[in-house]
Amino acid sequence: MASCFLLLKPMTWQLKMYVRKNIHWRVIWAYSWRDVLIITLYDTLAAILYGPLHIHVLDVPWQLVSIVGVAVSFYVGFKNSSAYSRFSEARTLWGGIVNRSRSWAWQVLANNHAAEAPGSYALWQHELVDRQIAWVNALRLHLRRQPELWETEVAPFLSGLEATAVRRQANPPAQLLLAQAHALREVGKHFNGLQQNSLIDELRELTSLQGGCERIKTTPFPRQYAFSSQVFVWIFAALLPLGLFGEFNKLGHGNFWYTVPFSVLVSWVFITIELVGHISENPFENRMNDVPMSALCRTIEIDLRQMLGETGLPSPIQPIDGVLY
Repeated sequence: MASCFLLLKPMTWQLKMYVRKNIHWRVIWAYSWRDVLIITLYDTLAAILYGPLHIHVLDVPWQLVSIVGVAVSFYVGFKNSSAYSRFSEARTLWGGIVNRSRSWAWQVLANNHAAEAPGSYALWQHELVDRQIAWVNALRLHLRRQPELWETEVAPFLSGLEATAVRRQANPPAQLLLAQAHALREVGKHFNGLQQNSLIDELRELTSLQGGCERIKTTPFPRQYAFSSQVFVWIFAALLPLGLFGEFNKLGHGNFWYTVPFSVLVSWVFITIELVGHISENPFENRMNDVPMSALCRTIEIDLRQMLGETGLPSPIQPIDGVLY
Protein backbone atom coordinates (compact mmCIF):
# COMPACT_ATOMS: atom_id res chain seq x y z
CA MET A 1 0.00 0.00 0.00
CA ALA A 2 2.96 2.28 0.54
CA SER A 3 3.61 2.00 -3.18
CA CYS A 4 0.36 3.84 -3.78
CA PHE A 5 1.71 6.76 -1.86
CA LEU A 6 4.79 6.89 -4.03
CA LEU A 7 2.61 7.48 -7.05
CA LEU A 8 1.99 11.00 -5.77
CA LYS A 9 5.26 11.84 -4.02
CA PRO A 10 8.87 11.04 -4.92
CA MET A 11 11.17 8.71 -3.03
CA THR A 12 12.45 11.59 -0.90
CA TRP A 13 9.41 11.12 1.33
CA GLN A 14 10.89 7.94 2.72
CA LEU A 15 12.83 7.71 5.98
CA LYS A 16 10.81 10.52 7.52
CA MET A 17 8.25 11.48 10.11
CA TYR A 18 5.17 13.58 9.38
CA VAL A 19 5.24 16.65 11.66
CA ARG A 20 2.50 18.93 10.39
CA LYS A 21 -0.43 19.57 12.71
CA ASN A 22 -2.90 18.61 9.99
CA ILE A 23 -2.32 15.81 7.50
CA HIS A 24 -2.69 16.95 3.90
CA TRP A 25 -5.51 15.30 1.98
CA ARG A 26 -3.01 14.03 -0.60
CA VAL A 27 -1.30 11.91 2.07
CA ILE A 28 -4.57 10.34 3.16
CA TRP A 29 -5.70 9.78 -0.42
CA ALA A 30 -2.37 8.28 -1.44
CA TYR A 31 -2.68 5.63 1.26
CA SER A 32 -6.35 4.80 0.74
CA TRP A 33 -7.32 5.42 -2.90
CA ARG A 34 -7.00 1.77 -3.91
CA ASP A 35 -9.16 0.61 -1.02
CA VAL A 36 -11.78 3.27 -1.79
CA LEU A 37 -11.85 2.14 -5.42
CA ILE A 38 -12.37 -1.51 -4.46
CA ILE A 39 -15.12 -0.63 -1.99
CA THR A 40 -16.87 1.64 -4.49
CA LEU A 41 -16.88 -1.05 -7.17
CA TYR A 42 -18.11 -3.67 -4.70
CA ASP A 43 -20.89 -1.46 -3.29
CA THR A 44 -22.01 -0.40 -6.77
CA LEU A 45 -22.17 -4.02 -7.93
CA ALA A 46 -24.14 -4.98 -4.83
CA ALA A 47 -26.57 -2.09 -5.45
CA ILE A 48 -27.12 -3.21 -9.05
CA LEU A 49 -27.83 -6.74 -7.90
CA TYR A 50 -30.21 -5.54 -5.20
CA GLY A 51 -32.05 -2.90 -7.24
CA PRO A 52 -32.29 -3.42 -11.01
CA LEU A 53 -31.80 -7.20 -10.78
CA HIS A 54 -34.08 -7.60 -7.69
CA ILE A 55 -31.82 -10.05 -5.90
CA HIS A 56 -33.12 -9.19 -2.42
CA VAL A 57 -31.54 -12.23 -0.85
CA LEU A 58 -28.59 -9.89 -0.31
CA ASP A 59 -30.58 -7.96 2.27
CA VAL A 60 -29.10 -8.48 5.75
CA PRO A 61 -30.70 -7.21 8.99
CA TRP A 62 -29.01 -3.96 9.98
CA GLN A 63 -28.89 -4.97 13.64
CA LEU A 64 -26.53 -7.85 12.85
CA VAL A 65 -24.25 -5.61 10.79
CA SER A 66 -24.14 -2.99 13.56
CA ILE A 67 -23.10 -5.64 16.09
CA VAL A 68 -20.24 -6.66 13.81
CA GLY A 69 -19.24 -3.00 13.42
CA VAL A 70 -19.09 -2.45 17.18
CA ALA A 71 -16.98 -5.58 17.68
CA VAL A 72 -14.60 -4.59 14.88
CA SER A 73 -14.21 -1.06 16.24
CA PHE A 74 -13.17 -2.40 19.66
CA TYR A 75 -10.72 -4.84 18.11
CA VAL A 76 -9.15 -2.22 15.82
CA GLY A 77 -8.90 0.20 18.74
CA PHE A 78 -7.00 -2.36 20.79
CA LYS A 79 -4.65 -3.08 17.90
CA ASN A 80 -3.99 0.61 17.25
CA SER A 81 -3.28 1.25 20.91
CA SER A 82 -0.73 -1.55 20.95
CA ALA A 83 0.87 -0.32 17.72
CA TYR A 84 1.18 3.22 19.03
CA SER A 85 2.83 1.90 22.18
CA ARG A 86 5.61 0.48 20.01
CA PHE A 87 6.14 3.82 18.29
CA SER A 88 6.04 5.69 21.59
CA GLU A 89 8.61 3.34 23.11
CA ALA A 90 10.87 3.72 20.07
CA ARG A 91 10.74 7.52 20.33
CA THR A 92 11.41 7.32 24.08
CA LEU A 93 14.45 5.13 23.47
CA TRP A 94 15.85 7.64 21.00
CA GLY A 95 15.16 10.44 23.43
CA GLY A 96 17.32 8.52 25.87
CA ILE A 97 20.03 8.16 23.24
CA VAL A 98 20.07 11.94 22.73
CA ASN A 99 20.35 12.60 26.46
CA ARG A 100 22.97 9.93 27.10
CA SER A 101 25.08 11.13 24.18
CA ARG A 102 25.19 14.63 25.65
CA SER A 103 25.94 13.23 29.09
CA TRP A 104 28.79 11.12 27.71
CA ALA A 105 30.32 14.12 25.96
CA TRP A 106 30.27 16.51 28.88
CA GLN A 107 31.66 13.89 31.24
CA VAL A 108 34.52 13.21 28.83
CA LEU A 109 35.20 16.90 28.23
CA ALA A 110 34.75 18.03 31.83
CA ASN A 111 38.13 16.49 32.62
CA ASN A 112 40.48 18.88 30.86
CA HIS A 113 43.75 18.11 32.63
CA ALA A 114 45.29 16.74 29.42
CA ALA A 115 44.35 19.78 27.34
CA GLU A 116 47.10 21.96 25.97
CA ALA A 117 45.29 25.16 26.92
CA PRO A 118 42.05 26.25 28.58
CA GLY A 119 39.13 25.68 26.23
CA SER A 120 40.97 23.10 24.13
CA TYR A 121 40.78 19.33 24.37
CA ALA A 122 43.19 16.45 24.03
CA LEU A 123 43.15 14.09 21.06
CA TRP A 124 41.70 11.25 23.12
CA GLN A 125 38.79 13.45 24.18
CA HIS A 126 38.01 14.24 20.54
CA GLU A 127 38.15 10.54 19.72
CA LEU A 128 35.75 9.56 22.49
CA VAL A 129 33.23 12.21 21.47
CA ASP A 130 33.58 11.55 17.72
CA ARG A 131 33.10 7.83 18.28
CA GLN A 132 29.85 8.59 20.09
CA ILE A 133 28.63 10.52 17.03
CA ALA A 134 29.68 7.57 14.89
CA TRP A 135 27.76 5.22 17.18
CA VAL A 136 24.41 7.02 16.89
CA ASN A 137 24.71 7.12 13.10
CA ALA A 138 25.80 3.48 12.98
CA LEU A 139 22.79 2.52 15.10
CA ARG A 140 20.48 4.40 12.74
CA LEU A 141 21.91 2.60 9.70
CA HIS A 142 21.81 -0.71 11.57
CA LEU A 143 18.10 -0.31 12.36
CA ARG A 144 17.24 0.84 8.85
CA ARG A 145 19.38 -1.83 7.18
CA GLN A 146 21.38 0.77 5.20
CA PRO A 147 25.02 -0.38 5.30
CA GLU A 148 25.63 1.33 1.95
CA LEU A 149 25.60 4.72 3.73
CA TRP A 150 28.42 3.79 6.10
CA GLU A 151 31.16 5.68 4.26
CA THR A 152 29.30 8.99 4.32
CA GLU A 153 27.42 8.77 7.63
CA VAL A 154 29.78 6.93 10.00
CA ALA A 155 33.30 6.64 8.62
CA PRO A 156 34.07 10.42 8.80
CA PHE A 157 33.97 10.23 12.61
CA LEU A 158 36.37 7.29 12.90
CA SER A 159 39.91 6.54 11.89
CA GLY A 160 40.27 4.73 8.59
CA LEU A 161 41.35 1.43 10.11
CA GLU A 162 38.63 1.45 12.77
CA ALA A 163 35.90 2.37 10.27
CA THR A 164 36.91 -0.51 7.98
CA ALA A 165 37.23 -3.04 10.80
CA VAL A 166 33.94 -2.15 12.49
CA ARG A 167 31.95 -2.14 9.27
CA ARG A 168 32.80 -5.80 8.70
CA GLN A 169 31.18 -6.84 11.98
CA ALA A 170 27.64 -8.20 12.23
CA ASN A 171 26.66 -5.51 14.73
CA PRO A 172 28.75 -2.36 14.16
CA PRO A 173 27.08 -0.25 16.88
CA ALA A 174 27.86 -2.87 19.53
CA GLN A 175 31.48 -2.98 18.35
CA LEU A 176 31.75 0.80 18.66
CA LEU A 177 30.55 0.65 22.26
CA LEU A 178 33.19 -2.00 22.92
CA ALA A 179 35.79 0.27 21.33
CA GLN A 180 34.66 3.06 23.65
CA ALA A 181 35.20 0.79 26.65
CA HIS A 182 38.70 -0.15 25.44
CA ALA A 183 39.58 3.48 24.76
CA LEU A 184 38.28 4.48 28.18
CA ARG A 185 40.53 1.91 29.81
CA GLU A 186 43.55 3.26 27.92
CA VAL A 187 42.94 6.82 29.11
CA GLY A 188 41.80 5.80 32.57
CA LYS A 189 44.66 7.72 34.19
CA HIS A 190 42.84 10.94 33.34
CA PHE A 191 39.81 10.00 35.44
CA ASN A 192 39.36 9.11 39.06
CA GLY A 193 37.45 6.00 40.09
CA LEU A 194 34.11 7.78 40.39
CA GLN A 195 34.42 9.34 36.95
CA GLN A 196 35.36 6.03 35.34
CA ASN A 197 32.41 4.27 36.95
CA SER A 198 30.09 7.02 35.73
CA LEU A 199 31.34 6.68 32.15
CA ILE A 200 31.02 2.90 32.30
CA ASP A 201 27.43 3.36 33.48
CA GLU A 202 26.82 5.58 30.45
CA LEU A 203 28.10 2.83 28.13
CA ARG A 204 25.94 0.30 29.92
CA GLU A 205 22.88 2.51 29.48
CA LEU A 206 23.68 3.10 25.79
CA THR A 207 23.91 -0.68 25.34
CA SER A 208 20.49 -1.04 26.97
CA LEU A 209 19.00 1.63 24.71
CA GLN A 210 20.43 -0.07 21.63
CA GLY A 211 19.02 -3.38 22.80
CA GLY A 212 15.58 -1.81 23.21
CA CYS A 213 15.67 -0.50 19.65
CA GLU A 214 16.82 -3.86 18.30
CA ARG A 215 14.04 -5.62 20.20
CA ILE A 216 11.41 -3.46 18.49
CA LYS A 217 13.14 -3.89 15.12
CA THR A 218 13.48 -7.67 15.26
CA THR A 219 10.21 -8.47 17.03
CA PRO A 220 7.34 -7.92 14.60
CA PHE A 221 3.95 -6.80 15.80
CA PRO A 222 1.98 -10.00 16.59
CA ARG A 223 0.58 -11.07 13.24
CA GLN A 224 -2.51 -12.63 14.81
CA TYR A 225 -3.59 -9.13 15.83
CA ALA A 226 -2.47 -7.28 12.71
CA PHE A 227 -3.86 -9.77 10.19
CA SER A 228 -7.10 -10.42 12.07
CA SER A 229 -7.75 -6.68 12.35
CA GLN A 230 -7.46 -6.22 8.61
CA VAL A 231 -9.68 -9.23 7.87
CA PHE A 232 -12.38 -8.11 10.30
CA VAL A 233 -12.46 -4.60 8.82
CA TRP A 234 -12.95 -5.96 5.31
CA ILE A 235 -15.65 -8.37 6.48
CA PHE A 236 -17.50 -5.43 8.00
CA ALA A 237 -17.01 -3.40 4.80
CA ALA A 238 -18.49 -6.28 2.80
CA LEU A 239 -21.53 -6.63 5.09
CA LEU A 240 -22.20 -2.90 5.48
CA PRO A 241 -24.02 -2.25 2.16
CA LEU A 242 -26.06 -5.42 2.59
CA GLY A 243 -27.36 -4.09 5.88
CA LEU A 244 -28.08 -0.60 4.53
CA PHE A 245 -30.13 -1.59 1.47
CA GLY A 246 -33.26 -2.31 3.45
CA GLU A 247 -32.86 0.76 5.66
CA PHE A 248 -32.55 3.18 2.74
CA ASN A 249 -35.27 1.41 0.79
CA LYS A 250 -37.69 2.23 3.62
CA LEU A 251 -37.21 5.91 2.78
CA GLY A 252 -38.72 5.46 -0.66
CA HIS A 253 -38.36 3.64 -3.97
CA GLY A 254 -34.88 3.97 -5.44
CA ASN A 255 -33.31 5.37 -2.29
CA PHE A 256 -31.27 2.19 -1.93
CA TRP A 257 -28.71 3.90 -4.19
CA TYR A 258 -27.76 6.09 -1.23
CA THR A 259 -26.22 2.95 0.16
CA VAL A 260 -23.22 3.32 -2.14
CA PRO A 261 -21.84 6.71 -0.97
CA PHE A 262 -22.68 6.16 2.70
CA SER A 263 -21.27 2.65 2.73
CA VAL A 264 -18.09 3.82 1.02
CA LEU A 265 -17.70 6.63 3.56
CA VAL A 266 -18.16 4.43 6.63
CA SER A 267 -15.93 1.69 5.20
CA TRP A 268 -13.23 4.24 4.38
CA VAL A 269 -13.27 5.45 8.00
CA PHE A 270 -12.78 1.93 9.35
CA ILE A 271 -10.07 1.09 6.83
CA THR A 272 -8.22 4.33 7.53
CA ILE A 273 -8.31 3.73 11.28
CA GLU A 274 -6.93 0.24 10.75
CA LEU A 275 -4.25 1.65 8.43
CA VAL A 276 -3.15 4.18 11.06
CA GLY A 277 -2.31 1.30 13.37
CA HIS A 278 -0.62 -0.63 10.59
CA ILE A 279 1.83 2.13 9.69
CA SER A 280 2.71 2.60 13.38
CA GLU A 281 3.60 -1.03 14.03
CA ASN A 282 7.27 -0.82 13.06
CA PRO A 283 8.88 2.59 13.69
CA PHE A 284 12.21 1.77 12.01
CA GLU A 285 10.96 0.70 8.58
CA ASN A 286 11.86 3.71 6.37
CA ARG A 287 8.34 5.10 6.20
CA MET A 288 7.08 8.65 6.55
CA ASN A 289 5.66 8.06 10.04
CA ASP A 290 8.77 6.48 11.53
CA VAL A 291 10.98 7.89 14.28
CA PRO A 292 13.01 10.73 12.65
CA MET A 293 16.38 9.18 13.44
CA SER A 294 18.28 11.21 10.84
CA ALA A 295 17.15 14.48 12.44
CA LEU A 296 17.96 13.17 15.93
CA CYS A 297 21.43 12.03 14.83
CA ARG A 298 22.06 15.45 13.31
CA THR A 299 20.99 17.10 16.57
CA ILE A 300 23.42 14.93 18.52
CA GLU A 301 26.23 15.70 16.08
CA ILE A 302 25.66 19.45 16.34
CA ASP A 303 25.47 19.41 20.14
CA LEU A 304 28.59 17.30 20.63
CA ARG A 305 30.70 19.14 18.07
CA GLN A 306 29.71 22.45 19.63
CA MET A 307 30.91 21.08 22.97
CA LEU A 308 34.24 20.45 21.27
CA GLY A 309 34.28 24.09 20.14
CA GLU A 310 34.12 23.23 16.45
CA THR A 311 32.75 25.63 13.85
CA GLY A 312 31.28 25.11 10.40
CA LEU A 313 28.67 22.74 11.77
CA PRO A 314 25.94 21.22 9.60
CA SER A 315 22.48 22.72 9.81
CA PRO A 316 19.66 20.90 11.61
CA ILE A 317 17.51 18.79 9.31
CA GLN A 318 14.30 20.66 8.54
CA PRO A 319 10.93 19.20 7.55
CA ILE A 320 10.25 19.00 3.82
CA ASP A 321 6.58 19.35 2.96
CA GLY A 322 5.77 18.68 6.60
CA VAL A 323 7.86 15.51 6.77
CA LEU A 324 11.00 15.15 8.90
CA TYR A 325 13.80 12.72 8.14
